[in-house]
Amino acid sequence: MDDVKIGSIITFGSYNWRVLNRQNDEILVITEEIIEQRSYHDAYSDITWAECGLRAYLNGEFYNRFSDADKAKIVTVLNENLDNQWFGTAGGAETQDNIFLLSLDEVCRYFGDSISKLYDRGKNQRYWFERKDENNINRLARLQGKNYCWWWWLRSPGRVGKKAVYIWGTDGTIGIQGNNILKGNVSDGKCTGGVRPALWIKLSPDN
Repeated sequence: MDDVKIGSIITFGSYNWRVLNRQNDEILVITEEIIEQRSYHDAYSDITWAECGLRAYLNGEFYNRFSDADKAKIVTVLNENLDNQWFGTAGGAETQDNIFLLSLDEVCRYFGDSISKLYDRGKNQRYWFERKDENNINRLARLQGKNYCWWWWLRSPGRVGKKAVYIWGTDGTIGIQGNNILKGNVSDGKCTGGVRPALWIKLSPDN
């Protein structure tokens, strides 16, 4: 995989992954599709990424599905968990993760450059981040095994600690206010948010 470039699709483990960034011999990838639906946490309570149930699942049961050879290629990273850029909700402690969700900051950087808009809030932007952002379409993701897109979680906190930011499945808009961490978008009848794991892979693990 030494010739892998940003935007490439690679196969790793049992999934197809999109390359979002490359730093020397390490690449940041995210699943091309939403691979499953899960709650962000198993209780409706104030929570941050550091303590949430979805992080425990991704770094436990999900991580352990990879072979030993693949685990040797996965880089353990120190993730900064910023406060919500609009509401100031605490993002929590830094975390060491093998598998993680993208943050609000990262999703604005890696799906087309929308980072300046995140830190220079436009008028009438109360619940949704830049509904006319040209990069929204890049954030759409299909639910695996289905012919339609779905909404998916980010690790960043929403307006309060009982919500987490997400990507809306209709148009790829970022839901800056967040969805209910236990039941998600209750009004959609299916409730549970999509999961697109992200990780860093070392291309030459023996070096």
